[in-house]
Amino acid sequence: MAGHSKWANIKHKKAAQDAKRGKVFSRLSKKISSAARRGGGDLDTNNELRLWVQKAKAANMPNDNIERAILKATGQLEGVTYTDFTYEGYGPGGVAFLLEGSTDNKNRTVANIRHFFSKQGGNLGENGCVGWMFHDKGIISIEQEKVDNNDALMEVALENGAEDFEVEDGVITITSGPDDFMTLRDALNAAGYEDFLSDEITKVAETDLSPDLATARRNMKLIDLLEEDDDVENVYHNLELSDDVAEALEAEG
Repeated sequence: MAGHSKWANIKHKKAAQDAKRGKVFSRLSKKISSAARRGGGDLDTNNELRLWVQKAKAANMPNDNIERAILKATGQLEGVTYTDFTYEGYGPGGVAFLLEGSTDNKNRTVANIRHFFSKQGGNLGENGCVGWMFHDKGIISIEQEKVDNNDALMEVALENGAEDFEVEDGVITITSGPDDFMTLRDALNAAGYEDFLSDEITKVAETDLSPDLATARRNMKLIDLLEEDDDVENVYHNLELSDDVAEALEAEG
């Protein structure tokens, strides 16, 4: 499995950028819709949805926005019909991309996505071209400085469904299967670990690609374009930033 710590670091940088740009509600809305689409709109039976609704309320997201995101995913918005989609493609340098979302106009959506890929030197591919390399995983990451005893944390994690435990660049990343995610998360909470950098079910690639700075820059721009599209809810990729490239991109802002 690809380096989860590197994945986590990219996610944290993106989350910080989104917060600065006022995109927090947009991201939460997409996560709520995605969770509702996978497991239904009932908070009592859909643990992933309940988690994202909790995050949304903690961020002071209006209840109307939360409800609309759920109704959109479950096909209950009056007068609007949404169709789920999955698209796959290659970014600059052969970086694999897998996209999920829903749209009320598939022609518009595919045209936009194809344009984003072409603009950055990538291309939209056939379904199945990269999907095989991505697997559903639960990922929980914690800042190392907030953990007194790594061994104790690892013991709790491994006893409650963790498959992998990595420490890199000041971040502890714990990986589980999707079905064990909530059990693992609840066990960590009960053991006193509550302040997570991130905690979600996502798709992780089997292998990563670490391109040079110019290619990484274009892939990061492609990620931005795709995430800013209203129809795209999840952007998965196998981009890995080397330390030098990550530092250079951070210096560029």
